[in-house]
Amino acid sequence: MSLIHGSRGLIYFVHEWQPRFNESALLDDPEMLAAVSRLNHQIHRLAPVLNSPSLPHLARVTTEPADVPVAFAVKQHGDATYLFAVAMRDRPVQARFTLEPATPARPVEVPGEDCSIPVVDGTFTDTFHGWDVHLYRLPPP
Repeated sequence: MSLIHGSRGLIYFVHEWQPRFNESALLDDPEMLAAVSRLNHQIHRLAPVLNSPSLPHLARVTTEPADVPVAFAVKQHGDATYLFAVAMRDRPVQARFTLEPATPARPVEVPGEDCSIPVVDGTFTDTFHGWDVHLYRLPPP
């Protein structure tokens, strides 16, 4: 969420107070440390894209149900255009993205999820669970 909304850095809260105080709890928990390490590697790989200007005019999103918003940021780096999206509630939602200008009927790649999504009439749809994040690589216009 933070990166989609424009953050230029991250700070992890690593402390724990219960059942005992531990000021480096996140780092002492192998499962959490592995998850944060994977996230940091992904952010590092995507840093050139994340640090590029946002291009909000290249997409729109509508959701069902409408009271569960999906925030997104469109970024371009080199010849690749990415759409980062996050469900903003702890509820499932279906998001319909409309690309501007309408792209050819080539699928949207979903890096890290080993799949692609068809684009029909310049739109594609995906399902999000609560707080889910998805990354899409858009077909060239």
